Amino acid sequence: MEKYTVIIEETVSNAFEINAANAEDARKIAEDAYNDGLLVLEPGNLISKKMAVVSHCDEDAKWVDF
Repeated sequence: MEKYTVIIEETVSNAFEINAANAEDARKIAEDAYNDGLLVLEPGNLISKKMAVVSHCDEDAKWVDF
């Protein structure tokens, strides 16, 4: 039997209302809030998901949507 690593990647999104003086301030406020755990994407809206199976024999992984 061979050993494989399975990688699953999901892209999720969510919309948040931010009060700010301008777009750059809104981005900074949102980034800080995200890093502080105040803006959370889960469960969020699943945009896409993909999977790759990687062999431990140095083969290239092939990503597939599922």
